[in-house]
Amino acid sequence: MCSQTQDKAPDGGWGWVIVAASFASHFLAYGSPQSVGVLYPEWLATFHEGKGLTAWVGSVTWGAGLIASPVCSACVVNFGARPVTVFSGVMVAGGMMLSAFAPSVQFLIFSYGTVVGLGCGLVYTATVTITCQYFDKRRGLALGIVSTGTSLGGFLYATGQNKLVELYGLEGCLLIVGAVSLNLMACAGLLRPLHPPGYYLRQREALQRAEEEEERGPARPEEPPQTAGTAAVAKDPLIAPDDPPPGCGRSLLRALGRRRNAYRAYARSTGRFLRDRVFAALCVALFLFTLGAFPPVLFMEDVAQSEGLVDGVGALPLVSIVAVATAPGKLALGAMADLRWVNSAHLYAFTMAATGLALLLIPASGSYAALQVLSAVVGFFSGNWSITPYITTRLVGIDRLPEAYGVLMFFGGFGYLLGPPVMGWFYDWTQSYDVAFYFSGGCVLLGGLFLFLSALPCWERTQREKARPEIQRASNCDKMASVA
Repeated sequence: MCSQTQDKAPDGGWGWVIVAASFASHFLAYGSPQSVGVLYPEWLATFHEGKGLTAWVGSVTWGAGLIASPVCSACVVNFGARPVTVFSGVMVAGGMMLSAFAPSVQFLIFSYGTVVGLGCGLVYTATVTITCQYFDKRRGLALGIVSTGTSLGGFLYATGQNKLVELYGLEGCLLIVGAVSLNLMACAGLLRPLHPPGYYLRQREALQRAEEEEERGPARPEEPPQTAGTAAVAKDPLIAPDDPPPGCGRSLLRALGRRRNAYRAYARSTGRFLRDRVFAALCVALFLFTLGAFPPVLFMEDVAQSEGLVDGVGALPLVSIVAVATAPGKLALGAMADLRWVNSAHLYAFTMAATGLALLLIPASGSYAALQVLSAVVGFFSGNWSITPYITTRLVGIDRLPEAYGVLMFFGGFGYLLGPPVMGWFYDWTQSYDVAFYFSGGCVLLGGLFLFLSALPCWERTQREKARPEIQRASNCDKMASVA
């Protein structure tokens, strides 16, 4: 969808309505998955499975949507943010309601993990893409406000789901939360597209060609002049400009072949992003960050209960503390990213390092108050998620944001998918969370260090110095040739 940037971003106006609708969409879609740590002890008590297997529910919820980000990006490019958000509302609500009748953890992995996770991935890609289209100078602040909906949703849903489980049981809680998620379709109505989606442009262009052929008669028509819609279609790698118009007698196999070639070209174009040093380092860093930073959100309540620091879920769950601390972190980091003198890649690396250090201190905390403080620190610096699209846009440009962001989220999805089960297996193996949190903090700290080193300006200076002797040798050769 971002591939058709014909007009300048308005940086305001209806863009703030887009921000409000995207904020509400994140609140409704990610509220329950963000606070899945409250449901995790309930699933352990209900199904009596191991911590490693039960942890797959939360990890698949976050991992499925991100791993499918390239597909989600293609959907947004072709169909637009509004229909994609409507469809995501059906998936999120349906998955949660279906989870109320889950007979086993394996079924939960499908219903809550895969179905809800894919719905969340669709709404995230759609809202981030359309927000980036509407904002340029204030893009960091706008993305910070939008992603704060996830934090507020996690804070309120953690407390709300805890109370709903007490009043109506686990099944009633999931049914009520699923019904509330249907409001995603109402939010989608406000996502007015700034540019026509690719599917609309393709159909319009096909109809225009069909009308021109009818007007010109049986004679072979000349090549029609390229209009603005034609240029936009040709610019999109997912849209084959020579698709047959409706009613045309071209072979279906030829049309399918063109479509396959178009998607192959799309796959090759997305693979080129990994040739950029900073972007490739960002992919590795995001994988390590999601591998280590997400499991504490899932296991924090179980840590407090296993260590005997609290009896049951507290009045203010640790998951809620993480979520509410993430909100000011997203706003502050988003505003800092808009400053000209701030290197967004180094800012991201710093937040990762701070998160890793806080995770390493969790095993040493001997009180519930210490866990609350560390949860707030982890939550604040985990707000760096709001500047991830900002960094991606700075690296590849707004035109290539959906494809590049899909590749980036693909790496992050694997971290979300593997992190909680690995930490659960560490606990099942050692009967303690200490080794698990050392592993978690070490991964996040390593990712921040790797990104910081890759974004140093000395790499650019080294490349320029390597290129300079070649230019000098060429100049000497020219001088020798002229003398001869």
